[in-house]
Amino acid sequence: MTDQPKDHYQSIVLSGTDAELPPWFTNDYKKYSHFKEMSGGGNGILLACKDNNLGRTVALKKLRPGLADSVRDRQRLLREARVTAQLQHPATVPVYEIGKDDQGQIYFAMKKIEGEDLFKILSRIARGDESTTQAYSLDRLLGILMQASHALAYAHTHGVIHRDVKPENILVGFFGEVYLMDWGVAKIWGRPNDGAADDEVTDAELRERLTAAGSRPGTPLYMSPEQVYGNRTIDERTDVFSMGVVLYEVLALREPFRGRTIQETFHNICTMSPPPPSEVSKHLTVPPRLDEICLRAMHKEPRGRYSNIMDMVGEIRQFREQTV
Repeated sequence: MTDQPKDHYQSIVLSGTDAELPPWFTNDYKKYSHFKEMSGGGNGILLACKDNNLGRTVALKKLRPGLADSVRDRQRLLREARVTAQLQHPATVPVYEIGKDDQGQIYFAMKKIEGEDLFKILSRIARGDESTTQAYSLDRLLGILMQASHALAYAHTHGVIHRDVKPENILVGFFGEVYLMDWGVAKIWGRPNDGAADDEVTDAELRERLTAAGSRPGTPLYMSPEQVYGNRTIDERTDVFSMGVVLYEVLALREPFRGRTIQETFHNICTMSPPPPSEVSKHLTVPPRLDEICLRAMHKEPRGRYSNIMDMVGEIRQFREQTV
């Protein structure tokens, strides 16, 4: 783990924990102040701000200007908040509340995570950054994927398919904690036929959203063949495929299906068999067992993959135990 500056963290002050509730106390949006834009993707924007009631910094997510009156986008934001809130797992972000800001627009508040995403870590390793390479051994990187996969397994048992597993959505905290982020395009299974399915993100919309948004071109690189086709059943094995692609990138420091265009990338996902990571990796020697795990997870047909993410985790765990 890289050292972090001391003043990066906010110390707890006793006078701030024992004080009576002030006269201006409120449970509405007025309790938030010191807003600072963090990031955003697609239709959402993420803000860091202070919750003056509890004296802590939180993250707020709301819709981008101009989208607040969109019924579908409001429904999706509420769905993301409620799905994330109900997935109470150590590797998912705690959601504190849903509310309306002073303009009457929907937001939800959640824990602000201090850390960096896996894509940034892999990018530094690819550039030959020695301190990052030393801090993130193969064993540690596999451990990060396992922790994120545990969150997936928990979600799957609750009928939720993430559908956007990629290194940018795996966040590593400064103290070793791991979070699987961004459940905004999750698909929910087993819900009653209450009309809620009408506002779900379709696979066609998902392809369009991932193509247009994101911090780098080609985020659809992690989509499964059935997502690309758009007319096939999506289940937990879709997330298994995406995690297999992430594992490939960890091992080879390159994505297995990237094409010159989005359409070529889609074609590669559906038809191309990439070489094993061991044949393209330049920064480490990839053991044959990891080749096997990776390629099985990325099988074109769902029935050829691991039937669930914990089966994949089990084989990675067994590999780690045998190499200690």
